Amino acid sequence: MSAPAYLAGVLLALALLFAGWALGHPHPLAGLLVFALPPALLAVAALRSWRRAGFTAGVLALLWFSHGVMLLWAEPGARAWALGETLLALLVVHAACLPGWRARRLARQSAARP
Repeated sequence: MSAPAYLAGVLLALALLFAGWALGHPHPLAGLLVFALPPALLAVAALRSWRRAGFTAGVLALLWFSHGVMLLWAEPGARAWALGETLLALLVVHAACLPGWRARRLARQSAARP
């Protein structure tokens, strides 16, 4: 699986998690627009090879991670959703970093060859 496809898959999973979470609230449209739409759009951007999709997803993943950890501590009724958000945010960071790690490894391998 390529790095953009991996990133898009994780972002779509996060968007689906947020969509399911928002549908249980009194104002689901607000939750869908604020939480579910950004990862869905970033997934499309990653699949279309937008150069900044990984960086943007990584920056937003810091916010998603912080939000998930905050809810894990503060809201016992939302712990399952918050745990899913936190774990998926970590996977977004992993997926966003893969191209850089691969490029660094290739650069080290090519520098080590005589």
